[in-house]
Amino acid sequence: MTTKYIDAHCHLQFAQYDEDRDALATEMQEEGIMGIVVGCDLDSSKKAVELAEKYEHIYASIGLHPNHEADEWYEAKQYRELAKSPKVVAIGECGLDYFRPTEVTEEVKRKQKAIFNDQIQLAAELDLPLIIHSRPTKGTQDAYADVLALLTEAKKTYPNLRGDMHFFVGGVEEAQAFIALGFTLSFTAVITFARDYDAVIKTVPLESILSETDAPYVAPLSRRGQRNDPLSVKDVVTKIAEIRGEDREVVRLALVANSRKMFSL
Repeated sequence: MTTKYIDAHCHLQFAQYDEDRDALATEMQEEGIMGIVVGCDLDSSKKAVELAEKYEHIYASIGLHPNHEADEWYEAKQYRELAKSPKVVAIGECGLDYFRPTEVTEEVKRKQKAIFNDQIQLAAELDLPLIIHSRPTKGTQDAYADVLALLTEAKKTYPNLRGDMHFFVGGVEEAQAFIALGFTLSFTAVITFARDYDAVIKTVPLESILSETDAPYVAPLSRRGQRNDPLSVKDVVTKIAEIRGEDREVVRLALVANSRKMFSL
């Protein structure tokens, strides 16, 4: 398959695709779309690996999402075992979420940080990149500030630590700080209908940007309100090129190269 696009973050293993997953995977292949299927807990991570091992153009990331902190006791050895598959290319989705919990107490933050640190250590041990979920309290950048602090500290011990800031919603200042640490920023089809991301997309170097869908969530403007899928990565690439005022083909090639480099694809 000639790879024309890479969806750096999707959830094709989720129940929303139970009826047409194979057909969708086939269509991705026909369209030249490579995908990284991302786990949010042990069960969805196992399913991501199974899917990746079934299809040549699909890879997996394994991790425990901060919002599942109360549902699962993180055991690194189980994820380490999963990571033995050559199709596992990243650790995550992991990180900090101060937006969704009903009450963001210091104890909630402490637990999320502890689990995130465990996954940072596993990524460093396995020399794999992280896929980071970071969602701040509304109107602030608090979760990004804490993620930056943890990564900055971790880089002292693990200088090769790297990864992608999934569904980036921070500002230019946060973007530049993550890039300085060796992290990329990925954008979803939300950029097709919201202008909040334009300043960052215009400002940061093209080599620091990845395209993703976060499917089944946030379908592009053309399919707003419907189930999303990895095919919409084409809309994301088109919009990034439009926002930056750059040639679409140049941007497409760069985004594929960026993902290949980050995830050693």
